[in-house]
Amino acid sequence: MEMTHEVFNQPAPLVDYNLFDTNRPLRDALKFNAPALQLAQLQELGTTLGSAGMQMHARLANIHTPELHTHDRFGRRIDEVEFHPSYHALMTAAVGAGLHGTPWTGTSASPHVLRAAGFMLFTELEPSILCPISMSYAVTPALRGNAAVYAGWGPKLGSLWYDPALKSFKDKPGVTMGMGMTEKQGGSDVRANTTRAVRDGSDAWGERYAITGHKWFFSAPMCDAFLVLAQTPAGLSCFFLPRVLPDGARNAIRIQRLKDKLGNKANASSEVEFDGATAWLVGEEGRGIPQILEMGTMTRLDCALGTSGLMRQALSIALNHTSQRSAFGKPLIEQPLMKNVLADLALESEASTALAIRLARAFDHPDDEHERLMARLLTPVAKFWICKRGSHFAQEAMECLGGNGYVEEGGEGIMARIYREMPLNSIWEGAGNIMALDLLRGLRKGDAVAGLAKELAPARGQHAALDRLADALPARIEAMASEVEARRLAQDVALAVQAALLVQTAPAAVFSAFCDSRLGGDWGQTFGTLGAGTDFDSIIQRAQPR
Repeated sequence: MEMTHEVFNQPAPLVDYNLFDTNRPLRDALKFNAPALQLAQLQELGTTLGSAGMQMHARLANIHTPELHTHDRFGRRIDEVEFHPSYHALMTAAVGAGLHGTPWTGTSASPHVLRAAGFMLFTELEPSILCPISMSYAVTPALRGNAAVYAGWGPKLGSLWYDPALKSFKDKPGVTMGMGMTEKQGGSDVRANTTRAVRDGSDAWGERYAITGHKWFFSAPMCDAFLVLAQTPAGLSCFFLPRVLPDGARNAIRIQRLKDKLGNKANASSEVEFDGATAWLVGEEGRGIPQILEMGTMTRLDCALGTSGLMRQALSIALNHTSQRSAFGKPLIEQPLMKNVLADLALESEASTALAIRLARAFDHPDDEHERLMARLLTPVAKFWICKRGSHFAQEAMECLGGNGYVEEGGEGIMARIYREMPLNSIWEGAGNIMALDLLRGLRKGDAVAGLAKELAPARGQHAALDRLADALPARIEAMASEVEARRLAQDVALAVQAALLVQTAPAAVFSAFCDSRLGGDWGQTFGTLGAGTDFDSIIQRAQPR
């Protein structure tokens, strides 16, 4: 057969590089928020996650999606989900890196910041397997509401060993946990839940109940146990519900089907029914909502971290492609319009990283009044704004690759996976309106005006547009009586805090361009509309993954 053409001008894939060492915005954010943090663990993780072998596992785990087996071949109910071996390889790596329950028992001076940086790096490789990782992180402190259960399960939630087998926790070196909150009729309104709990005695794990009902979104159903909400005579309560009971029998958790989702393909999200399933009370009866809100704060942090990680990976792929691909006589990255797009994406990615890591810092200082207030205010703000920007960001980064970015194959096929994943973090754990309402609730707790003033103080006098926004925020916060404007307030608080962080962590070119565009009005309605005076080359060079 004759050769019809030679293949050239096709970029080499972005592979076998260190995700951490090449991420200068993340490194600078860590230096600012946790200056004493030891980085060796993150450097090692960065090498692992950037390898061809781990990229292969991420691809295979998404191609060979989870399969539900409700019964064995003899007709016995088993309710098991089968995963491709690559899924387990990824889970082994995530647990081994301590991205789940380890910050609660860690010895690092900044365990939550350390874990946040690792979580962001892992998201660049594969986000969907991090669902059980994130839930294990969030439920660990809540589980202390049942001291007897926590005594047995707590240490194993912090273990660096992953064991996928469905067996008693006593026979496993490490465990994972999930959460079950949402029902068909209620969604985010968990007070509308109908699943009921009937007291069934007590034992070594405390007050025991029989749970009957359903959960509409029940992710990672092969976790070893779950915290679920159910109604009792005292109101909505929180319960510990294991897959395998202390006597070795399987609990009455019936997996009805797996969700067929837009993205998040490697993760099994299910619909389940509880047929008198055995569970133990966690905390006080009727106090389920406060416990859920506490757990939600941590999973919302992970939404902001995860979207920031996806932004970074999408930007890295776009930079890798445009640096090698030529059009109209020179590399794409040297074309003026492409420079504008790439620099604009780099600004968004760095600002998101700065805000997400700043939020993680708040969790490392729970005894500090200002940090507690920032955790309360910045969690819904970061979750709202960063996640809202994600889908638009991914579409623009995909466009940098042209048709190659839309194809689900090869190294650049990662971009299509990122695009399908992006909307999830905005929806999961409360969509945009829920976050805006949560901000309003946070404003009523503590002196929000003084707290934000302290947070913005280091940036005062550095940019006129930022000063104008900071001057206007106190009156807007104090007058915020209507829910209608809550989204705009969340947006503006996010932008102000991002700008204040960038002046402390980023070069002047990044800070100035961010304020000029996001706050000063020198920007259009889409990425790639920065003003002509922007230092495009400096911003792009700082973001390069090589």
